[in-house]
Amino acid sequence: MKAKLISFVISQTAKVKKGKVEQIPTVKSAPHYFETTMPPQFLVKESKIKIEGQEGELAIKSYEPDLLVAEVTMNLENTFSDDIIPLREKVIDYCHDVLKKQGGKNVDEMSEEYSVFGISDYEGEPEQFFKHQSTIASLLKSEKIPLDDKEIEYTMSSQLKYAKDDLVIVDWDGAFIFDQQGEFDPTIELFQLANLQLLRYRILDRELDERLHRVASLIEQSPDKTRSLFQAKEVNQALKETILVRSGSIYEFQSLERDIKLIGDWYWARLYELISKKFKIDDWRKSVKEKLDALEEVYTIASQNFTVSWERRSHIIEMVGWYGLLIGWWSLMILETLRYLKGD
Repeated sequence: MKAKLISFVISQTAKVKKGKVEQIPTVKSAPHYFETTMPPQFLVKESKIKIEGQEGELAIKSYEPDLLVAEVTMNLENTFSDDIIPLREKVIDYCHDVLKKQGGKNVDEMSEEYSVFGISDYEGEPEQFFKHQSTIASLLKSEKIPLDDKEIEYTMSSQLKYAKDDLVIVDWDGAFIFDQQGEFDPTIELFQLANLQLLRYRILDRELDERLHRVASLIEQSPDKTRSLFQAKEVNQALKETILVRSGSIYEFQSLERDIKLIGDWYWARLYELISKKFKIDDWRKSVKEKLDALEEVYTIASQNFTVSWERRSHIIEMVGWYGLLIGWWSLMILETLRYLKGD
């Protein structure tokens, strides 16, 4: 038996770095358009590394338009030992450091991390390893304390088989891939795509939150209150920014939806469905959709308030002008009267 730990962290970057396009062949049944519809992954750099004296491989990858991936692969002597969780934590920390050095944005707070344990070169069916199910569940959850039997059973139930000799077990923090041939790359790419989509939804959700708070503050002002010209300009600028943010967010949302729909049928669609349930991607998708709708409503209200306020301001200016003319007319009448009296 051979075992590998593949850990990766994904974050935003100010400027995406490109390299050669990763061509990952599909080894299971998939639609003919599967490889062409998956978002292209660029290999930026590969290098040998050492973590705690143990050799490994680092791959820096990127996705357009602004996502960077740090991926570390290490061979494991004993997958089911107590030393694996601390090793995983050190590998993840290493990936975080790499992304920061490569220009990652807000890596500590706005990133996604994941670990995959790949088991290969074994004989028989993967269920033979279920004698280590308590350790498998703990590794998937990165949990050092003993888990309850029901939690172990629940964790192990989230699995998918394609052939008799392979198996994938999926959880929030990690996954186990059992494949006799060691063909892990296509499955890992799907895990990275799911993490990419989760991160994009999180980023969208936060940006929409910030925009909602800003625009909502505008409509807290009563339209009956007189606003200064400076405030009018601020309102106008905020509404313009809202249009741009919402348009960009809708485009990003539709792109994510397109990527999901084009994953296709058969094994990969079933595996993605399993992953997305664990990642609660549908909940994030609904949250973003609701905030896009809310942003449209807030924009409409703010626009109406601004229009009413501007109309009222115009009316006040018109009235002031009218009174100014009236006062001027009376002043002229008084001056003419005084001059007439002096003339007499």
